Amino acid sequence: MDETNELKRVAAGSGSDEDNNEKGKYMTFKSGNEYFGLAIQYVNEIIQMQEITAIPETEDYIKGLINLRGKVVPVIDVRLRFKQEPLDYNDRTCIIVINVKSAVVGLIVEKIAEVVEINEDMILPPPKIGHGDKAQNKYVYGIGKVGNAVKLLLDPDKLLNDEDLSIAEQANDMNVDEEGEV
Repeated sequence: MDETNELKRVAAGSGSDEDNNEKGKYMTFKSGNEYFGLAIQYVNEIIQMQEITAIPETEDYIKGLINLRGKVVPVIDVRLRFKQEPLDYNDRTCIIVINVKSAVVGLIVEKIAEVVEINEDMILPPPKIGHGDKAQNKYVYGIGKVGNAVKLLLDPDKLLNDEDLSIAEQANDMNVDEEGEV
């Protein structure tokens, strides 16, 4: 996954004005047959899949907790969040670690695509029709045109509900014991 983190570093540039360098840049990933984009300022890092400790009595899309260098991070399976068919994890599956509303959360995605730049004038509002059959549409704030392709741009604030944020806040407050066990 070093190459993906390198992609993010290259996309962010080397200047000191980080907000300017990240404006209009999106980390894209595949889920089902569609490509989604997350504004790069939300993305902390991309890591390989690792052992997940399940949390009882939570939504099915909340897969559990991981230990990320001594920090407990809840992880959400994006496919399940979008009510898509579950997919077995493989060597392309990874976790995008994001920071949203001051909480650190991991998003399990089936495949990272690339970092793309999408100018504001190339972002259209999502269509108003067909929202009932596509759960992911309620998390999409815009459709970014990239060449001949489109990317569904996600609003991380909407992707996480209050219960998810509560779990994330609790995880952020937890300590990891000496052996690194969650």
